[in-house]
Amino acid sequence: MDFIFVEGLQVEASVGIYEREKRATQPLEINLTFGVPDAAAARDDIADTIDYDVVVDRIRAVLADRHFNLLETLGEFIVDLLFREFGVPWVRVSIAKMGVMRGVRRVGVFIERGRDEPAPPRPHFQF
Repeated sequence: MDFIFVEGLQVEASVGIYEREKRATQPLEINLTFGVPDAAAARDDIADTIDYDVVVDRIRAVLADRHFNLLETLGEFIVDLLFREFGVPWVRVSIAKMGVMRGVRRVGVFIERGRDEPAPPRPHFQF
């Protein structure tokens, strides 16, 4: 399996449980790695792979319209989005808030899933 990675994706998002986090967006850093078909390298054709530009645009669009209480829920949403809309066989996502705690540079979550692995129960996401 080949992989595409997107590192250091900077986004503004409404995420958090505190009132101050619900009133204003905050910066997040997202890192993605996802599996792609091996055929992409063999044929040198964008139609054989997953366009990371489209993935990034889709994530930005979702984050512009939704609030998530937990980074874990946001991470599972992104995993589900990549499985459903882009057909990835495997994904790893990390999401971090920067500067939310004194003396801590980043706080975040890391989720890794294969399409055929059992995932923990999670809410059904509407796209």
